[in-house]
Amino acid sequence: MLIDTHAHVNFNDFKSDFQQVMARAEKHQVAIINVGSQFSTSKRAVDMTADFKKTYASIGLHPVHLEDFIVEEDDVKFHAKAEEFDHSAFNILAQEKKVIAIGECGLDYYHVDVTRDIYSIKEKQKKALHSQIDLANQNKLPLILHCRGSKDNPKDAYKDILSELKKNLPKKRGVIHCFGSDWEIAKQFLELGFYLGFTGVITFDKTGTTKNIISQMPLDRILAETDCPYLTPEPYRGKRNEPIYVEYVVQKIAEIRQINFDAAADLTVKNAKQLFNLVF
Repeated sequence: MLIDTHAHVNFNDFKSDFQQVMARAEKHQVAIINVGSQFSTSKRAVDMTADFKKTYASIGLHPVHLEDFIVEEDDVKFHAKAEEFDHSAFNILAQEKKVIAIGECGLDYYHVDVTRDIYSIKEKQKKALHSQIDLANQNKLPLILHCRGSKDNPKDAYKDILSELKKNLPKKRGVIHCFGSDWEIAKQFLELGFYLGFTGVITFDKTGTTKNIISQMPLDRILAETDCPYLTPEPYRGKRNEPIYVEYVVQKIAEIRQINFDAAADLTVKNAKQLFNLVF
């Protein structure tokens, strides 16, 4: 079996066929963690756990949803509506049995509107991050962290999030999902006890950066994810991503670490079970 540790089948991209997508995953023995980015998508992720045995939910508020603006990039376009983090409402949701993490939350400087007050936007993101760390600690859950640097300085958000984590370290640690920085940054997250999640990007990354990280990092800290409907791996680039395609991420991890597919599948499943306290 496999575990897609970061999916968004709870997003509108799957509104018309989410049941078929989830059933396909179940048929292919792929467990799913659906990740919320607002209260509405977090609630939807929780609701979707009822009908599928190996489907779990993470609840949180993504940093882009703290502001009201149009997010547009490549084949991604949506209206991010400003939302304040409601600790009480999210805490009620956290009591649901199959909620296994808090997030995705974190820092995103890539989509910051440079015509606005950048300092206040960043401070608002940091405040929401700490609120969700507190919620995770309150409920003894790990974090699913989003981190993306600015266009001019891709490391800036990573450096800031490391600084914030050192001030308020999550007790159950967590994962930096879709890790996209270099080995020096990766080492600092690993030293703090975090896992690193990798998506289909590793199947078409020409820079060699992710290959370098995966080849050096501890095998017991690697997680496989799709981030579907985004970041579709080869050979399906250009099409909507879905949880069953996590197979190609695991295949690439196996190739980089020079182990067979079954060994890579086993270690990524074991790591996911360990971090998210999954029993099955």
